[in-house]
Amino acid sequence: MGARDDEYDYLFKVVLIGDSGVGKSNLLSRFTRNEFNLESKSTIGVEFATRSIQVDGKTIKAQIWDTAGQERYRAITSAYYRGAVGALLVYDIAKHLTYENVERWLRELRDHADANIVIMLVGNKSDLRHLRAVPTDEAKAFAEKNNLSFIETSALDSTNVETAFHNILTEIYRIVSQKSALSPGTEDDTVRASNLETINVRPTVNTEAVKKQCCSN
Repeated sequence: MGARDDEYDYLFKVVLIGDSGVGKSNLLSRFTRNEFNLESKSTIGVEFATRSIQVDGKTIKAQIWDTAGQERYRAITSAYYRGAVGALLVYDIAKHLTYENVERWLRELRDHADANIVIMLVGNKSDLRHLRAVPTDEAKAFAEKNNLSFIETSALDSTNVETAFHNILTEIYRIVSQKSALSPGTEDDTVRASNLETINVRPTVNTEAVKKQCCSN
């Protein structure tokens, strides 16, 4: 099983960002391990997990990084945007403040991440319909205005979790494929599997260690 996990055509780094408590860790565990933990505690620093999917007969390995949402970790997590080709910007549909803060997270993403990063706005906890504080149409309009894709998910009941990750990974793959078709031999170093180092990191990691081991540009 371990050997097969190393067989892939592309490796894409995707970051999860958004306020603390919006469900980033449970989105990650639902997609990569099909698990959900009601007692999930706030992420300290950064964690990541991987999962491979098939797109057009190619194996795409997603390396998904879960960044802590608390202010005191923001300086640490900014280093982890390096090499990311996709981002899920997550808010809680039942907490309007987490949606209001999306704009700030988006600015941070634009400041620290690659200019061509693919971004998806994700309204999580769609199972809390009775507590909804953010209208779907409002979030959809914000996404369109800022050139983001948009989806609502529930890590609790699995609604749209697979779809969200598949959609963003497929979009990244399409962009990479078009680039390599237009300019053969000049594929982006951050996404081509053969140009990425193997990363062995504990769930909670030291910033300096990750800087040394992280995907080089």
